[in-house]
Amino acid sequence: MTEKIFKINGIDICTESFGNPTNPAILLIMGATCSMVYWDEEFCEQLANTGKFVIRFDNRDVGRSVAYEPGTSNYTVTNMAEDAIGVLDAYHIDKAHLFGMSLGGMIAQIAAVKHPERVLTLTLLATSIIGSDNNTRDLPPMDERILTHHANGKHLDWTNENIVAEYLVSGSRLLCGSKRTFDEKRVYNQVKQEIERANNLLSMFNHALLQGDDAYEGVLHSIQAPTLVIHGTDDTALPFEHGLALIDEIPNSALLTLEGAGHEIHPDDWEDIIHTVTEHTAKIIEK
Repeated sequence: MTEKIFKINGIDICTESFGNPTNPAILLIMGATCSMVYWDEEFCEQLANTGKFVIRFDNRDVGRSVAYEPGTSNYTVTNMAEDAIGVLDAYHIDKAHLFGMSLGGMIAQIAAVKHPERVLTLTLLATSIIGSDNNTRDLPPMDERILTHHANGKHLDWTNENIVAEYLVSGSRLLCGSKRTFDEKRVYNQVKQEIERANNLLSMFNHALLQGDDAYEGVLHSIQAPTLVIHGTDDTALPFEHGLALIDEIPNSALLTLEGAGHEIHPDDWEDIIHTVTEHTAKIIEK
């Protein structure tokens, strides 16, 4: 694996790659408040071993990428999609497979709408439809326990690394599906990396200030890239119905249901996810 920081759209974006750069590229885009370390290194290596050049990166305000003052709003989800395309430019990649989780899936949708010539396939994991915040889809909301957990962060002593680590681990525990075993040691190691790598840990909450965009309401039908939707039936952040809504609105889309999985990339599901993504992306490679 090789870590590089590029100047993209005038800001620092930290990236890391796995595998042979001559292989077809797959860009991993993580969700809100999480850096690229939540794409497990072992997961990335296994994906690269299927014949992919895997790139993960830190979005704005997380990890080693640019960090703005906490509590400020300096960009949109569209800006983040342009960052993703900028990562491809930095690696001199014309076209790539995009794999986004949660907010990362919404970023990937925008990239596919705005830059269809750059996107070979889409894989959307534990995500929802990008569009207006005032839509009429009536999709189920985030679990109240998660909202309460986020609210409790306001009262945390963020100078105490142990307290912060436990808070972040407990947040991940809330996202674990009822039929998955929560691996506290693995998550704690991720959290420690998150704390140690962050330019400003509190900046991650700037992602909570991001809003939907009316400009993308009703445009998912224009996505040309073959799309794989992966969703756990026990997702408490973006319930399963959000994945079904994506299937309804994106043509040429298929669903991989993770029975009992939550809002997570659980190691128990890696084999299934990687196998299905490999088959999904191979349809394009063979053409």
